[in-house]
Amino acid sequence: MECERCKTKVDEGDERMMNGQTICEDCYMDLLSPAKACDPWAVYTAKSLQKNQGGKVMLTPLQEKIITILKEGAIEALDLSNRLETKMAELERELAALRHMEKIRGELKEGKRLIRLWE
Repeated sequence: MECERCKTKVDEGDERMMNGQTICEDCYMDLLSPAKACDPWAVYTAKSLQKNQGGKVMLTPLQEKIITILKEGAIEALDLSNRLETKMAELERELAALRHMEKIRGELKEGKRLIRLWE
């Protein structure tokens, strides 16, 4: 069986139905709880955790790769997804977390939505 959204293989019995589509569990979770970049409560929580950890922020390996790429300059999300070879939904979750930590931000430049370091 194949997910109608992301086209990955889904084992029999692991499929989910939503909005008339047969989808995988990852797509199901993305639809139920989409990533939100602008969430004041999440920003407050991230900053509080950072303060309690002595200013130290623990990043996932993917978040570290994102930061490394963004040190080269601003980039569009699709290009970043392709460069990291990751699904867009997974990237959006990581970007939202980095945004809550105020490590990255969005920028509109020449009609393009770019992701850049917070600076």
